[in-house]
Amino acid sequence: MFFLVLLVLFVTVPLAELALLLRVGDWVGMGNTLALVILTGVVGATLARYQGLRVLANIQADLSQGRMPAPFILDGLMVLVAAVLLITPGLITDVVGFLLLVPGCRSVVKGWLRRVLERKLRQ
Repeated sequence: MFFLVLLVLFVTVPLAELALLLRVGDWVGMGNTLALVILTGVVGATLARYQGLRVLANIQADLSQGRMPAPFILDGLMVLVAAVLLITPGLITDVVGFLLLVPGCRSVVKGWLRRVLERKLRQ
C-alpha cells in the first residue's frame, strides 16, 4: 500500500508541477516563471534555515532544563520536509513547503500526524 502511494506521488506530483509551470509560463512568460521558481527557492531556504535554527534552540533549551523535546523534534522534522519541498523546483511543492513553515499550519499538521501515529500504534 505504502509503495503504491509513493508511486502515485512520484508520478502525479511532477506531472502536476510541470502542467502548472507551463500554464504560469504562458501567463507571465518563461523568464518570469523561472525567476519565480528561483525566488521561492531562495526565500524558502532562508526561511527554513531560520525556522530550523529556532527549533534547534528550543530543543537545546528543553534538554538543558531536563525536559523531553518531543514536540520540537516533530517541528524540526516538518521544517526539514519544508526545506526539501522548497528547494524542489515547482510551485505546488513551494506552497506546501511555505505552509509547513507557518507555525499555525504546522500545529494543524502535528495534530493530524499525532492522530495518525496513535491510530497506527493501536493496530
